[in-house]
Amino acid sequence: MKNQPSKETTKRAASRPKKNGPPKAGRPSKYKKEYPSQAYKLCLLGAIDQELADFFEVNVDTINEWKKKFVEFSVSIKKGKRLADAEVADKLYQRATGYEHSDLDIKVVNHKIVKTTITKHYPPDTTAGIFWLKNRQKEKWRDKIETGFTDNSGNDRYSNMSDDQVQERINLLLKRKK
Repeated sequence: MKNQPSKETTKRAASRPKKNGPPKAGRPSKYKKEYPSQAYKLCLLGAIDQELADFFEVNVDTINEWKKKFVEFSVSIKKGKRLADAEVADKLYQRATGYEHSDLDIKVVNHKIVKTTITKHYPPDTTAGIFWLKNRQKEKWRDKIETGFTDNSGNDRYSNMSDDQVQERINLLLKRKK
């Protein structure tokens, strides 16, 4: 009976007030109620998680923890990023396909200011179109060229072909090369 507490120790422990819930560990959170609004605005400007962490003066792991712990914070980040991405996608699409918009032309004619509404036309931008297609239709537009005997999934392209079919394919490729 050496390791059992004495009756007096047990009485003292029973007389102590009990704590509610688990003990708190670590330092208090730096999170503030205005952070969701600030994070949303930063994400509209294109901020990524590391930039949010820099702004709030915390580690990016803290941002990830706040996203798990504070639903409003997580939702505001997702909404801000989604809206910013949609806006950029729309502008990229407009550049790729061409667009027009109204503008105001202001000139001085015979010492008088003349304002004329005009329509500005922007032709399609080839670079924007290529970028769009490379990201939207990767298999058709990517720069990587398959030169082996496998398809994009790693399956042998010619395993089910007869010798005659393989020779026909070789002849076709040689004709294209000329």
